[in-house]
Amino acid sequence: MDKRVIVMVWVAMMVLAGFLPAMAAENEQDFLGIITGDVKGTAHQIGMDIKSLVMRSNIHLAVFNSSGSVENIYAVYQRPGNHMGLVQSDVLAFVAKVRSDPRLKLIADKIKWVFPLYNQEIHLLGKGEIHSFTDLTDRRVAIGHEESGTYLTSRLLFELSGVHPRQMLAIGNSQALAALKAGSIDAMIAVDGFPVERLALEVSAADGLHLVPINHEAIRAFYPTTRIPAGTYPWQAADVDTVSVKTVLVAYDFRNRHCITIGNVARLITENLDWLRFNGHPKWNAVDLNEAVIGWERYACVKTYTPIAIEAETEPSPVRKPNPVADAIEAVFRP
Repeated sequence: MDKRVIVMVWVAMMVLAGFLPAMAAENEQDFLGIITGDVKGTAHQIGMDIKSLVMRSNIHLAVFNSSGSVENIYAVYQRPGNHMGLVQSDVLAFVAKVRSDPRLKLIADKIKWVFPLYNQEIHLLGKGEIHSFTDLTDRRVAIGHEESGTYLTSRLLFELSGVHPRQMLAIGNSQALAALKAGSIDAMIAVDGFPVERLALEVSAADGLHLVPINHEAIRAFYPTTRIPAGTYPWQAADVDTVSVKTVLVAYDFRNRHCITIGNVARLITENLDWLRFNGHPKWNAVDLNEAVIGWERYACVKTYTPIAIEAETEPSPVRKPNPVADAIEAVFRP
């Protein structure tokens, strides 16, 4: 055989030998990412709990903080490395309903649910003179960053109730809490599962703030009622009635490249729910994995799974990024 041909064959074999292990490593699908929420919020802690669980089975889960549900659903659909995300059910309902927007229709068609998880309570934190949701009339209220689930929920609360604040500030929880303490706003809305780390550690009785009950009839007809028990926060003396929204774990697996791993994560959560309840955030105690998510299709790999053998810790930037879900919310609520 010609020496040149032998060399070419040898080179081809070496290239192929290097290529196949790379493909095999990719097919192992041991690396996933999940996008959660505020680094001091419950969603981020839930993501960290899942990371701790699956790490024991050699699945490396990167947990990303974010501005919230509106960013998360678009990130799962569009952003590489964000294979799963935590999204509020009212954000899912909004995306499913606004079918006139082709971008939202694509998101609704591609995003699938893995599990319904915990309820997020609507925390209305206000100064002493705010005693009810109606008292927010002509007040300055922080309603969450435009890419947060809090933002959509807040807009819906005001739409349902007919209450009209003087000003609605689209800022995140950290900035909102600082403004509330400084007296430059009258109240803030935070949608998160109690206990929320930021509210537990960064609010004290000396701040003169309190949780305001949400008893407005029109709101309670739309959102499930719940209660934040007395003592949930060190500065909270009494039970507070409010409403809640479900958190859903969703996924978008591009061309089924991560079907096996996401299915494995779902199995590990199912089989180790007691471990999560003992070791994780208290919200795991209220999780019912047998619930359904109405109007959305379940991720097929959760049902068909067959067993086989880097996180960010800083506040998300408040800079507004392109996001068709956020654009659609703005369009719906634009005066």
